[in-house]
This record gives sequence, structure tokens and C-alpha cells, in this order.
Amino acid sequence: MKTMDNIYIDNQDLKGSFVLLRYEIDVVNYAYDLAPKTKQGECEELLPGGEVYALVCCKCIIHIGIIVLKNLNPKRTKEYMFNAAEMLNVGASLFSSNIGSEHFVGLAGAGASSGIALVLYEWFVIFLILLCGWLFLPVYISAGVYTLPEYIERRHGGRKLRVYLSCIALVLYVVSKLAVSIFAGSMFIQMTLGWDMYLSIIVLLVITAIYTILGGLTAVMYTDTFQTVVMILGSLSIVIIGFDKVGGLNALETKYMAAIPKIRNNATTCGIPKPDAFRVFLDPVDGDYPWPALVLQSSIGSLWYWCCDQVIVQRSLGAKNLSHAKGGSILAGYLKTLPLFLIVFPGMISRVLFPDEVGCVDPDECSRICDNPVGCSNIAYPKLVLELLPVGLRGLLMAVMVSAIMSSLTSIFNSSSTVFTMDIWRRVRAQASQRELLIVGRLFVVVLCVISILWIPLVKSSQGGKLFQYMTAIEAYLGSPIGILFLLSMFWKKTTENGAFWGLVLGHVCGLIRLVLEFVYPQPNCGEEETRPAFLTINYLYFGIFILFITAVATILISIFTNKRTDDELLGVTWWTKYKADTGLQNQDVELKVSGPLQDTLAQQVEAENDQSVPDSASWFKRLFLTVCGSSEEQTTEIDIDQRRKFVQQTKWAKSILNINAAILVMVVCFLSGYFN
Repeated sequence: MKTMDNIYIDNQDLKGSFVLLRYEIDVVNYAYDLAPKTKQGECEELLPGGEVYALVCCKCIIHIGIIVLKNLNPKRTKEYMFNAAEMLNVGASLFSSNIGSEHFVGLAGAGASSGIALVLYEWFVIFLILLCGWLFLPVYISAGVYTLPEYIERRHGGRKLRVYLSCIALVLYVVSKLAVSIFAGSMFIQMTLGWDMYLSIIVLLVITAIYTILGGLTAVMYTDTFQTVVMILGSLSIVIIGFDKVGGLNALETKYMAAIPKIRNNATTCGIPKPDAFRVFLDPVDGDYPWPALVLQSSIGSLWYWCCDQVIVQRSLGAKNLSHAKGGSILAGYLKTLPLFLIVFPGMISRVLFPDEVGCVDPDECSRICDNPVGCSNIAYPKLVLELLPVGLRGLLMAVMVSAIMSSLTSIFNSSSTVFTMDIWRRVRAQASQRELLIVGRLFVVVLCVISILWIPLVKSSQGGKLFQYMTAIEAYLGSPIGILFLLSMFWKKTTENGAFWGLVLGHVCGLIRLVLEFVYPQPNCGEEETRPAFLTINYLYFGIFILFITAVATILISIFTNKRTDDELLGVTWWTKYKADTGLQNQDVELKVSGPLQDTLAQQVEAENDQSVPDSASWFKRLFLTVCGSSEEQTTEIDIDQRRKFVQQTKWAKSILNINAAILVMVVCFLSGYFN
């Protein structure tokens, strides 16, 4: 049908969504028939049938919404990767792209096993979220880049650092993002429907692939807003019901200390909660997460994730202007104060209510409960949802959790595809067409998924079975050197390409050695003798600080003794050279200085039309192929200087309001950190 605005919606697409709903319901019926039954004929430890149907309907509504959004306007490759969004959508998308199933599984599990200390990874990164909006983002816009490895090339002039950084980013996507999200998502599906883990993984990936292909980043950002609201409300209901069950916060402190599993080695302290479980700053020597290392790792060590990672920064690049990006950062920061109450405390409540399952320490018992001999703390949140919430609300929250999982995966799919096609594939085929870029990007995502699935057994057993600890360890070993690279490149003009490259390589070599040795010599279970090399007994957070130090020192020393770029070559690519001194606007000379030697990375950037218009006479197979792979070969031009200038301009009123809110947010973080110590 046609509207007065020439907006076209294909009724066949809507019919396809209802066909998809029908098949999903058939799958649910089949799974329900095969599920183990109690004597009363109900599925044992599964969602009631009505709730499963509610879950499927929620997913189908999202599918239909995606198709409607997809048809509102012609889609371009650039729109697929960087779509404009309002301030609320930016903040909600930042939050939900970060808070996914890995947090509800990993962070809640950390609360159940160790206490609240790791919430600093949620609070101190608020400083980094603000840092990205206020300092990093203006430089990225000034440099006119699409990917962050591309920024590094513009900053240093050579290509080896960009290619190396792209490869490392893709490795990090596999070991710290895709594998973790897939594992955590499959756990939710496995506990909900009683399916095998790998069957759950296949179903999750197939649905997410459809979601990604039809919607792109547009659908992700708009559904993120809805998912964030329902996720917070649903999690809040769990907190209220959970605290009602245990008797409040004071009662939680008392009962948590008594939440000891019945089956354990009484000659050891295994299974006994830590006495400092309700403190965020732990002993610097004997604490599981020593506070000096935790503070540095949750701030400087996390710089890579929040200021230099394509998945997160792409959200801010999708803002309408810099004020919206900063406002979205502030909203995301306020939302990041909530995980202690919405995730960590529920994890601790779950241990109080189910100490034998969530707090198990006996390998045989843990294998029976969760198929993981090293521990079952990861089931804390899903267990609480399935056991505590009333009928209806349970199904709604599970639907939102699955949506959040899909949202996180879609973000990773889009960003990894962007990095590979723009930074690597176009090195191989500089004249690649629009359709080729889309096909290669989507095939590459399939390869990443296969590798991630093969990596999952290591995720499952690493770091004593504690998912969130595994995530922070990977960040310390491989991610933190990247943050130092960007920090020095952006704020120290004397940083050279050789200094940045070899400093980064040295940091990653140290991190990879530690990571490989941890897999070769796994952490012993509680009560077992420590037989690992002394090198591995150093707390992983302290080792992350060592990597930060080595990377920074090597980069600085090598930069001092190698050739530096001239001031003219640095126009627009550092904090100090992003604006003209006399106008306060973006320096128009940047375009001349940058686009000359690097013409192939910006002026020929692919922004082809991908309007998905398919002739009605085409066969069903051709229509499917063109829908998945893109149907247009047209190419458009790069973002011009006026668009960049328009993005960074702010009114004095907007600056003042945003700066005041940012200052208030910083004070809130400081208050929370002091109060919960």
C-alpha cells in the first residue's frame, strides 16, 4: 500500500511474519510434547505452555516491527551500520548492548559466589562512558572515520597498525563477546525449555540471523529502547519479590552468610561465603578482587570497551548530533548504576533461596545440577526467574531476556561485519561492489559463530566456572592494551606508529602467554592442591595492571626514539588538533590532509543504496537471495564537511545542561562507592 509520504510496506513481508509465528508455535508444541512431564501432565521445571506462547508472540511482534521499520525508507549500507537515533534511543541502546545475558548470568553469578565487589565494573565505567561522549567522540567525528581501526590509520599514517588492530578486534569478538553471549543465551533457553545446550545455540543463532538481516542497526536501536524498559521493570519485580522472600537487605546480609550447601568438604572453607561479600573494596593482598587492581582495571583497563570498541562507539556515532550522543551517554551512565540492585542482589538472593544448587562446590553434585563440575553460580539468575516469578510475568521477562540476547548478538554481528569488510576485505578487493560487501560480511559472521561455538567449552570451565570473571580476565589480557594505544594516540601528539604498534604487540604477547597457560593449567577446584606455576598464582587483575604498564612504557619509549608526524599531518585526528582555534568548528583542512594519501579509505567508502526493492516477477528463490544479500549496486558519496560540522555544534544551553548532569552523575557514582564499602 502507498501513503502520502511515499512510504511503501510490502504486505507479503507482513504475511511472512505471521507464517513465521505459525512455525514458531509448531516448534513450541513439538518441544512441549517432548518435554519431561510430571504426574499432573505439566512440563517439569519448564515455562507453562501459555507463557511459552506469550514469549513466541512477543518475538513475532518484534519481527513484524522490524519489517515495518525496514520498509519505511530505502536502506543504505551506511544506514545499516550507523543509523541516526534520538537521545533516548542512544542511551538505551548503549545500555542494552552492554547489559545482556552475559550480565544476567555472569554478574548475578559473581554476586552469588563472591559478593558485590565486581559491581565496580558497572560503576567505574560510567566515567569512561562520559569520557567517550565528551573527549573521544568529537575526535572520531573530526577524523571522519567509520571504524575505529580506520581512525588509528588516519592518526598514524600507516596501515599495519590498522590491520593488526582489526584482527585483534575480531579475536576479541570471538573470545569475549560472541562466545560469552551465545553461551549465556543458550543457558536461558536450556533452562526454560529443557533443550540440549547446542540445540539451544542453533535455535538462538537462526532467529538472530533473521533479526539481523531484516532489521539492521535501525531495528536494533529502536527495539533496544523497548527491551531496556521492560528489562528494568521485570528485573525490578524480581528484586521486590526476592527481598520480600528473604526479609530485606539486612536479612539478606545475615542469610547470605549462612547460605552453605549441604554437600561439601567440611575440612575446608569451600562453600562458605566470604566475610567481605558486602564490600566493594576488598583487601589488596588476600581479597579475591584486590581493590587497587580492581579500581584500575574497571576504569583505565576498560577504556578499550567503552571508548575504543566498534560495538559501543557505533551507538554514539549513530546519534543525531553531539548533544544527543552526550545525552545518551548520561542516560546510559544512570542506567549503569542499577546492576547492583537489578542483577547482583538477585544473584545473592538466589544463593540464599537455593544454596544447594547455586552454591554447590562438590564436582559430582555440580555436574548433576548444571552439567559443570567447577560450579553452578551461573544459574543463579535464571533459577530465580523460573522459581520466583508468577505465571505471566515469568514468560514476559524470559521473552525480554531472549530479545536482549538477540540484541547483543546483532550488535556484534553488525560491528564485526563492519570491521572485516571495511578494514580487511577492502584491502583485498578495493573495488568490491555493494552486494559483495554485504555477502562477504554476512558469511564472515557465520564463520565467527562457528569459531565461537567451538570456544564455548573453554568459556564454561575457565576461571572456576565464573563467567563474569572470565570476561574481565579476557579484557585485562587482550583489551586493556588497546585502550592505552587509543589514549596515547589521541592525547599525546608525539606517539608514533612504531611506538604504538610494538607497544601493543608487547602487551598482547604478555596477555596471550598468561591466557594460554591458564587453559593449560586450569584453576584448581576449592579444596584441591595448588600445582600451577607461581606465575599463574598472581591475581589476574594485578597482571592486567602489569600489561597496562608494559604497553604504556614501551609505546612511550619507542615513540621518543622514532620519527614523529608533523602538526599538519595530525590535523583533525588528536584532541588538540580537532578544531580551528579561531572558529571553534571542525578544521576544513582536515579533508585535504586526510583524503589525499588515504583516498581509498574514505572518499571511496561504500555507502551504496540497499533499498531491498525486488521485482514482483522474480522467483521466490531470487527474492530470498536479494533480500538477504542486498539488491542494489548504486554507490553514494562520503559524509561531507558540513555534516561533520553540524554534528559537533552545540548551543551554550545544551552544553551547560549536559555538563551539569555529567557532574551529578559522577557524584552519584562516588556516593554509591562509599556507601557500599
